[in-house]
Amino acid sequence: LALHVVASVLCVVAPTVTVLGALRVVQGLGVAAATVVAMAVVRDLFSGAAFATLLSRLLLVMGAAPILAPTLGGALLRWTNWRGVFVALAVFGAVLVVVAVLGLRETLPADRRRRGGVVATAAVYGSLLRDRTFVGLVLVAGLAMAALFAYVAGSSFVLQQQYGLDEQQFGLAFGAGAVGLIGATQFNVRLLRRHSPQRILVASLGVGTVAGLALLVFAATGLGGLPSLLASLWVVLAAAGLAMPNAPALALSRYGEAAGTASALLGAVQFGVGAVSAPLVGVLGTGAVAMALVVAGAMVASTTVLLVVVRPARLAGPVDDAVVVPAH
Repeated sequence: LALHVVASVLCVVAPTVTVLGALRVVQGLGVAAATVVAMAVVRDLFSGAAFATLLSRLLLVMGAAPILAPTLGGALLRWTNWRGVFVALAVFGAVLVVVAVLGLRETLPADRRRRGGVVATAAVYGSLLRDRTFVGLVLVAGLAMAALFAYVAGSSFVLQQQYGLDEQQFGLAFGAGAVGLIGATQFNVRLLRRHSPQRILVASLGVGTVAGLALLVFAATGLGGLPSLLASLWVVLAAAGLAMPNAPALALSRYGEAAGTASALLGAVQFGVGAVSAPLVGVLGTGAVAMALVVAGAMVASTTVLLVVVRPARLAGPVDDAVVVPAH
């Protein structure tokens, strides 16, 4: 977080766009580490359905951020210029540093800590990558994130340029999508009281795939106009909101003794796969069909990986520390 704050301050005084881009990379490194630690802390304290419940709360921020950030950034630019955005990021980061120092205790007991440095960490990564179920769940989470990123990347072009919504109308439509996503992540908490994470994951991806294919049909044919397009988009976002907490929960519950390493790999794949989908929408043309094709493709791929690679029947048993990585 301190690295992020320093990079944000330097962004304010960046003399060229090249320097600004390099500093943005440093910003990302800082927040990425904080994200990994946050996930590992939750895994230290909880497992199984309880972990999925807490992860739903965590993803209220992590999952909603890509949707809310453009709106918040636009609102901030009404009062300041682009340099002011980085001032706000620096201030917010500094607040988080204070919160972490004063309010976050160590969650990993001494008897569960491992030593060995880079070599041991590489060995743990090898164990993770050899676990077919873990890798499959990580890909499922990444592809669900890809559908979300494709929506974020293409929605302004589709809704404003193609369908002619003005800024206020676009803000309302975009905000409704955010409500669907956030509402689903929180509804997941209620669902977990009655259903297992794996059952919710299978059902949500099934619904999301059907909605994604419907979105593609509506985009390609114009059937039902904008209302049909928006309705199917919202269902996809809600399905992603249910899938994104449960896939990581199932994956990380397999590695209680390597929560940090597992969380790092999960985050890298999840945001890496998601980030690829954004430029893909642009390459395909930024229209409704381009956005729908990437969204639907991500949901279909996510469901396929779940059924073929993960195989839900393998998840039927308890997930609490199903696999333990030996200490190095």
